[in-house]
Amino acid sequence: MPDSANETQLSIPEGVLLGHVLASRVADSLGIRAFFIKGPASVNQGLRQPKTSSDVDIFVAPSDLEQMLQGLRERGWRERPVDPDSMTFPKHSVTVDHPEWPCCIDVHFRFPGMENPASDCFEVMWASTDALELAGQELRVPSHALGILILALHALRTPQLPACRQELEFLVQLTERQSQASSLLEVAKATGSLAAMRPFLEDLLPETAMAGWPQPSVEWRNRLLAQEPGSARLIAILQAPWQIKPKMLWHAVFPRPEVFLSGNIYADMSLPGRVLQHRARWARFLRSAPQIARDLRGFGG
Repeated sequence: MPDSANETQLSIPEGVLLGHVLASRVADSLGIRAFFIKGPASVNQGLRQPKTSSDVDIFVAPSDLEQMLQGLRERGWRERPVDPDSMTFPKHSVTVDHPEWPCCIDVHFRFPGMENPASDCFEVMWASTDALELAGQELRVPSHALGILILALHALRTPQLPACRQELEFLVQLTERQSQASSLLEVAKATGSLAAMRPFLEDLLPETAMAGWPQPSVEWRNRLLAQEPGSARLIAILQAPWQIKPKMLWHAVFPRPEVFLSGNIYADMSLPGRVLQHRARWARFLRSAPQIARDLRGFGG
């Protein structure tokens, strides 16, 4: 006999499309300006090759973040646990999930690589959004230039990954085909993204377009340098003021429950379960020790 519950359960692609509609309506009901990045909207715009998205990415102004999250909480969405160490892993979004939905919603309030104040960046981005119909709902999405910037910044965090290299190559070809380089340069300047975007933009622009490139921020350099979570933690400890190094080291060795739950919300947090979690964590650390050593040599250099 067919399982009626399974028959009515949303698939991930269905959930993602309807999640866009839900998030848009929540924002509209609260008078919040919001637009959607990445995901099926980018595919529909031709900014990304076809792929299945597993979550909804919505962008709001930093001042509207809490109100947006509260609107989602009132509809049964709950925030997922996160690593509380914001020095090692600076936050740029909040992820919420729902027990009856197959996807998450990521509520973004800043974007890594954009170095200007987050509120200023949002205003620049909001002024560069367009309307797009998705799942029967009119949504705000980035313009082509802004969409390329966001997708390129996302891929530039881990350019060594084959999927990211492929996406960057696609975006370069798209930028050239649509003659978007000058528009892309303007929005990169306005959001303080030039340093992060330099590897992408440098070969697309004439030599006279830039007299000099700004230096990337410490946060961006750390993101590129730390290929392993262990590297990120050790680099953050090395950069931290002396008075907080012991506390950071303690939490690196004996992490709080949120650290385990951020990777798996169903992690066993009983005493035996936590012992197993610690054992697995140290095993991962030892396996990644060669890469961590390479990352630290790069940091020292």
